[in-house]
Amino acid sequence: MTTEAPEAEAAIKLAPGHFRVIALLMVSAFTVILNETTMTIALPTIMTDLGITETTGQWLTTAFMLTMAVVIPTTGYLINRLGTRNAYILAMAVFTAGTVLGALAPTFGVLVGARVVQAMGTGIMMPLLMTTIMTIVPPQIRGKIMGNITLVIALAPATGPTMSGIVVDLAGWRAVFAVVAPVALLVLVAGLVWIRDVAEKELQPIDPLSVPLSLLAFGGVVWGLSQLGESGDEASLVSPYVPLSVGVVMLGVFVWRQIARQRTDSALLDLRTFRSRNFRIAVGIMAIAMIAMFGAMILLPLVLQDAMGYSPTLAGLVVLPGGLAMGLLGPVVGRLYDKVGPRPLMLPGLAGVTLAVALLATINVGTPPWLVVTAQLVLMVGLSFTFTPLFSSAMGDLEPHLYSHGSATINTVQQVAGAAGTALFVALMTIRSTTMTDAGASDAEALTGGARLSFTVGAIIVATAILLASRIKRVEGGAAH
Repeated sequence: MTTEAPEAEAAIKLAPGHFRVIALLMVSAFTVILNETTMTIALPTIMTDLGITETTGQWLTTAFMLTMAVVIPTTGYLINRLGTRNAYILAMAVFTAGTVLGALAPTFGVLVGARVVQAMGTGIMMPLLMTTIMTIVPPQIRGKIMGNITLVIALAPATGPTMSGIVVDLAGWRAVFAVVAPVALLVLVAGLVWIRDVAEKELQPIDPLSVPLSLLAFGGVVWGLSQLGESGDEASLVSPYVPLSVGVVMLGVFVWRQIARQRTDSALLDLRTFRSRNFRIAVGIMAIAMIAMFGAMILLPLVLQDAMGYSPTLAGLVVLPGGLAMGLLGPVVGRLYDKVGPRPLMLPGLAGVTLAVALLATINVGTPPWLVVTAQLVLMVGLSFTFTPLFSSAMGDLEPHLYSHGSATINTVQQVAGAAGTALFVALMTIRSTTMTDAGASDAEALTGGARLSFTVGAIIVATAILLASRIKRVEGGAAH
């Protein structure tokens, strides 16, 4: 036994070259995901500068989410086909081009186009990071490394509004793109030097029918959900129920097509990942957690600025402590996962998320900043104790050839659930606010009243995830126990 110990110890060390690749992928993923939430704070300034309405301006966020929802389901195929290096270069080159275009955009239409191009690169990066970690990191330390993903999925979108608010106040909305562009270009050059393929490429041809089905299915669902909160707006040319209905129907057809193609291992998105019990449960919890996270991220800046009179910078700073805590806790939670497994972390984590959303359901015009900061902090800490065990348990229970499809599925669910959370929270807020305004309440009172209803319903939804978390099994060496 003593002779095997050094070998066992050596087996769980990450090679220096692999560590460098993962570090670069994390920096790149952080850079691209950061942009997903920068427009929330910058939108009022963009509306004034380009002379657009709020409904039109929301397309900066909607177009980004819509493009992500269309691109991500294809990433399992793209990563297997292109390999790690080419997929990385494609993602960062496209993202950098979109960022430069955004900084120079002369009109709102071009700006939306720039966001679409950015989203194309963003959609590839996160699945690429997760697939690479699962491929090159030994199972014994996978939780520790996977914990660093929290830096990306939490810290990046959480700090996006803060960064955006400070930059917009100092130099205008174009500077938001100008600050990110050099960083994107730098990591692209570093990738050209450092990134190498970490797995064999698969040369199977793409299914020509699955691509348009994916576009109609996920694009329709996300478009419909993202517009659902504004269904009462007369400026809307198409009822949100039209794309939503088309998306749901096409989603059924897409699933049928993938099941048929799986028989020849040629599915665009291999759904055999759902044969894993851990994966199924984790995806369900992920959807619920993302509804809470995106709903809070959309509503809080709106309430803080429009109802409580905060500046963009102050609104961004209020949500910053929670984002920092979540990101910094990621590696710690990852190491704990390797020792104790998922349930001892996820159950208190989800309880904290429920408590935080319930606390936000008490918000009003006179709520002190410290209470909002505390609620946001508890929310993000709870999510930190949830996401790392989710990723590790879900992906670790899959066979290696399904890693890329599993990461694509998880990231697709994140986008759809994010859109659903946004739609649900905004719709409830709009309905309640309208009722209160008609009853004579001030705009600020009506807005906070609508937010209270949204967060109350959100707390109830999140509470259901606690039951699901109790069924997650620990994964060791690629199998659930």
